[in-house]
Amino acid sequence: MDAQRYYEKEQLRSGQEVVIRAAHPDDMERLVEAFGKLEANSIYMRFFGPKKEITAAELQRFRDTDFETCVRLLCTIIRDGREIAIASGLYVRVAQDAAEVAMIVEEDYQRQGISSCLLSHLGKIARAKGIRKFTAEVLPHNSAMLGVFRRCGWPMKARTSEGTVHITLVLEPG
Repeated sequence: MDAQRYYEKEQLRSGQEVVIRAAHPDDMERLVEAFGKLEANSIYMRFFGPKKEITAAELQRFRDTDFETCVRLLCTIIRDGREIAIASGLYVRVAQDAAEVAMIVEEDYQRQGISSCLLSHLGKIARAKGIRKFTAEVLPHNSAMLGVFRRCGWPMKARTSEGTVHITLVLEPG
């Protein structure tokens, strides 16, 4: 599977069509625009603290995505003839068979199945690359994300320590 060329169409619960695709360096403007639309609470839930902007180092990591140790997907829509990023997800390999996964969705599009969709696509790519386990860290009061992990269909273990829920998902085929 060529993760760098990944492209799939999906339909949200609302009926809206979206594209789940590999993120590329020419998406940086979309990424910055999408981040600017996020509310403080969504940023806090994803980054575990306040954050005003994407740093130069983060933009460099985005540019340097290699699709072997790190896979980044965007969820996009077409609005007024423009492709707009409304969500993103990524995994970063932390061991030969394990990767840490994270996602963020713009508030106007939350609770429409985007995180579940991104997780499923990331899992499909990961399994093809020999990854058998996803890990994630989630704030205990982020019930929406915890629910995504519980409902994903993969065996899940969760433990809480130091104010964070540590999730482990075993990526089973299917």
